[in-house]
Amino acid sequence: MLFNHGDIVMRILSKRQVKELVLYSPQHTRLEKAGQFPKRVQLGSNRVGWVEDEVLECRV
Repeated sequence: MLFNHGDIVMRILSKRQVKELVLYSPQHTRLEKAGQFPKRVQLGSNRVGWVEDEVLECRV
């Protein structure tokens, strides 16, 4: 999913896509709270995603 905000375009990854990149596990919820993994973005009442650039940066 692409999110366009003026000149800024961000790709939002689903949980499945994040799992493919970083082997996402339930522990990542704790890492998010500790600021060691990107925070999820609320996309709807029952849907979340992660900004691709932030996930890729964290992966290094």
